[in-house]
Amino acid sequence: MSRIFGPNELLDCYRRGVFPMADSRDDPRLFLVDPDLRGVLPLNGFHVSKSLRKAIRRDVFEIRIDTAFTRVMELCAEPASDRPQTWINAQILNLYSSLHRAGHAHSVEAWRDGELVGGLYGVSLQAVFFGESMFSRATDASKVALAHLVARLKAGGYRLLDTQFVTGHLETFGVEEVPRDPFRMRLHEALQHDATFGTQTYCGAEALQLITQTS
Repeated sequence: MSRIFGPNELLDCYRRGVFPMADSRDDPRLFLVDPDLRGVLPLNGFHVSKSLRKAIRRDVFEIRIDTAFTRVMELCAEPASDRPQTWINAQILNLYSSLHRAGHAHSVEAWRDGELVGGLYGVSLQAVFFGESMFSRATDASKVALAHLVARLKAGGYRLLDTQFVTGHLETFGVEEVPRDPFRMRLHEALQHDATFGTQTYCGAEALQLITQTS
C-alpha cells in the first residue's frame, strides 16, 4: 500500500497487531505486516549469557535513553554485512520521529567514548513495547542495549515485549514464537494496563538485578 500514515493511524495499527514496513530503504511505499507467527521476548525469562552478563556488569557502554532517537533510526537503516538491505525508508523515519516527539517511541543507546556504537528503538503503547530494529558498531553493543531495555520494561510495569519476528540473534535471549491469535490475545490483555518507560538510567549491576527479578 502507498497511502501515507499519520502518527495516530500508526498507533491504531499497533493496537490491532499489525505494523508497517517498506520493501527497501529506497522504496517510498509502505505495506502492513501481520505475521502468522510473532516473536515475543518473555520479560521474566530473558536469557543473559555469562559473557554478556560480564559486559553489562562492567558498564562497558554508557547507556542513554532518548538522546539520539532519529540517529538510532538512521543507523538501523544503514546496510551492514549481515543485512545488505533494510526496510527503514524516509517515510518510516519521519513517522517514528513524530511518535517519539509525542512520547510513544523510544531509543536505548549504547555510547562509548562519546560515540553512539549501538542501540535500538521501538514503540511504547500502554504496557506493550514493540521492538522495531537495532544496530551495533561494537561487540555486544546492541545486546547490552537490549538487556537494559528489558530491565527498564520490568521496572516500568510492562507486560509484553514484541519483537515482531524470530531471528537467530533473538533466539539466544529466549525469544518465543507465538501464533497470531494467541499473540493478539496477549496484546489485548497488555493494552488494558498502563506502564511507564521512564528516563532514569541504571548501572549494569542494577539492570542485571531488575532482569533477574520475577513478578
